[in-house]
Amino acid sequence: MSERGPSLDDDPTLSEYDGIRYLHFGTEWVQGAMRVAEPSELVLAYTQQMMGWLLFLEPRRKDKVAILGLGAGSLLRFVLKHTRASTQTVEWNPAVTAICRMYFRLPESSRSEIWHGDADRWAQDNENIGRYTALMVDLYDAHAQGPVCDSLAFYQGCYRALADTGIMTVNLFGSHESFAPNLDNIRQAFGGRMLELPEIDAGNRVVLAFKGPVLDVSAGRFMERAEEVESQYGLPARRWARAILSGKRRRDTLVV
Repeated sequence: MSERGPSLDDDPTLSEYDGIRYLHFGTEWVQGAMRVAEPSELVLAYTQQMMGWLLFLEPRRKDKVAILGLGAGSLLRFVLKHTRASTQTVEWNPAVTAICRMYFRLPESSRSEIWHGDADRWAQDNENIGRYTALMVDLYDAHAQGPVCDSLAFYQGCYRALADTGIMTVNLFGSHESFAPNLDNIRQAFGGRMLELPEIDAGNRVVLAFKGPVLDVSAGRFMERAEEVESQYGLPARRWARAILSGKRRRDTLVV
């Protein structure tokens, strides 16, 4: 752990309603969710969008996926069930990991490693350079007022942690004052190569940032891939793809 660690406000609590178990950090803000009958389902719309990198990459057995922020373990459960990739999850609060093991069916797998520490420190660690095909960043404290790691240096570290071809997804709040500075820092760190998914009702705005060769694909092929993702993973990928294409000047091709 770095000197900056979880505060007393970040003690995890839980609630349950209509078959869904929710994780909180002592406030009404939802930090994660799990459908008790289907633990690997992504209940919250923004967690589904965090898997948006599947529109562009098909994970292989040799690939590694990093998750910054365990939450209720939703992304970890989904990746382990639906892909063959190995995972490293960074969580600064061991109490979150403990409550996930007790109440959120945290998977025990040889493909899963959980590291307790500061995600900012993790991003600057040279051991992580070039290791990850996908990196999902969801870093919020009890106040849920913008990511706790959001500097240019942090996002530059995330860029370095990606493999030669890789994608980062980040959970932001579109209507919060932190949105524009985060967007600027991501844009600088990734050379402007980024896409935004549509804001959901709760205000979450997921951003995708790209590393590697320029992607130039026809709209038709992109929609075909979205159909494949929707069929294979049960995610609303066609909706995402249509939203991405609608935001482009040329809707017959996607270049990023």
